[in-house]
Amino acid sequence: MNEDLDFMNIGLIIGLVAILLVLVLGYNIMLQYKVRLESTKKQEASKYIAIIDATEDLIGNAHHLPFSKELLVCLNVRILDALEAMHELDPKDKNTQQRVENMRSQIENLKTNHPGGESTPFKVPSSDKQALVMLKLTKRLRDTVRSEHNKGRLDTQTFVAENARLESIQVRINIENVIKRANDSVVRGQPGTAMQLLRKGLDVLSSKNDSYSTQAREKLQQMFNELEQSRQSKHEADLTQHVESNEHDSDMEALFGEKKKW
Repeated sequence: MNEDLDFMNIGLIIGLVAILLVLVLGYNIMLQYKVRLESTKKQEASKYIAIIDATEDLIGNAHHLPFSKELLVCLNVRILDALEAMHELDPKDKNTQQRVENMRSQIENLKTNHPGGESTPFKVPSSDKQALVMLKLTKRLRDTVRSEHNKGRLDTQTFVAENARLESIQVRINIENVIKRANDSVVRGQPGTAMQLLRKGLDVLSSKNDSYSTQAREKLQQMFNELEQSRQSKHEADLTQHVESNEHDSDMEALFGEKKKW
């Protein structure tokens, strides 16, 4: 009888240990799942924070380039989408909820009260460095607009118009910088360099038909023609001087050449 009781106690202990092991294992699995879930949430949140920071940086550069109403709305909607995604990850975060509400209000205000047109007039780059900064900014804006269109947050008509506007700004930055560098080269007495720059500018404009490109192409061609004419005139003057110099040498040789010895 006692042996049966001992056997039952051993079996009970083994059973309790097995249950405890299952509970511990289950707890560890749940803990690991929770840790992974939190890690995933943090990674997702970090991704959205990076999107918000990058987009706010773009908006903060609106004084460097002409931003349209459509572009500003697009960028703010991009921020709103990231904030809403963050709020879904942590619905209890009151700060994120407040930012979502503020952004919605800001977008409505933009749509209703923005006067239209562009945020600032186009500014000609004052140096190669500034031109490079402006070109990089324009490229980032075009990439962002394309991304928003691909995600369905920007309609095709608006995307096409905005992409064309930004492309035109890129061309203008390049051409205005070419004109400045060409003029600087002329001042430094390097007309050949200036002509090379103007050729590159004309190549860029060869396939463009908008109003700015047409006017710029005429301006660059006029500058190129003036430099070419100046070069031809200088070449003709040098050639005339060379001929006159040779004739003078011949005359001098005839007059003062060595006398024959008798």
